Amino acid sequence: MHRGKGMKFVGDSRVPAVRKPNIPKDYSEFPGKTEAFWPNFLLKEWMVGAVFLIAFLCLTVAHQSPLERIADPTDTAYIPLPDWYFLFLYELLKYRYAAGPYTVIGAMIMPGLAFGALLLAPFLDRGPERRPSKRPIATGLMLLGIASIFFLTWQSVDSHDWEAAAEQGEIRDELAVEIDENAEGYLILQENTCLSCHANNLQGSPGVAPSLLDNPDYASEDYQKIAVEGQGDMGAGIFKGSDEELKILGDYLVEMNEKAAEAE
Repeated sequence: MHRGKGMKFVGDSRVPAVRKPNIPKDYSEFPGKTEAFWPNFLLKEWMVGAVFLIAFLCLTVAHQSPLERIADPTDTAYIPLPDWYFLFLYELLKYRYAAGPYTVIGAMIMPGLAFGALLLAPFLDRGPERRPSKRPIATGLMLLGIASIFFLTWQSVDSHDWEAAAEQGEIRDELAVEIDENAEGYLILQENTCLSCHANNLQGSPGVAPSLLDNPDYASEDYQKIAVEGQGDMGAGIFKGSDEELKILGDYLVEMNEKAAEAE
């Protein structure tokens, strides 16, 4: 019997004999000269993110956020304004086919398509090129999106009444007048949609409607005449009640003005 006869040596190529260090593969031979995601590309992303985070923190320390008066959920005349990074969506809702009966299109469908396309871009465009000039469709769509955001943001800033916004959010001492929401005069105001402009606290809103509590010289007849004929931006025919309700309304506003004068 010969030595070694009948013996076989079996090796498994999946188990390396010598353990190699965790060195990423060299991608320089591929088109576009891509690089390993870990750790090369991810480290660069972290560094850029850290710079922006530090800059943002410094900005918040140097320029603190402005404060407005305490939020009042009963103030139906307050006009809210989103932060600057949502102003382009706010402006979009002012256009004909993105507002009114088409609000769903402007608020959900159009932004959903835009952000959905942005999320799907890496999966739809798998080309090896990284230069913008070699990817005209993707580059054109991105430039169009950026230009649209800048334009809508600028339009929103330019058309907004910043003085009225600052006045309606100004921190001020509210008149210590207790509003009886069960009073007959208050219910008449509510039924005629007067509170939608003059607010539930009857103090109005800058740029929308004046306060109903700063006219101490008005008599009941004056309020009745204004309710029927209108005044300023308020048109005629707003009040739909009877003559008896009109008198009750006038007397109620006179009473509330007297209370406001005493509170001052």
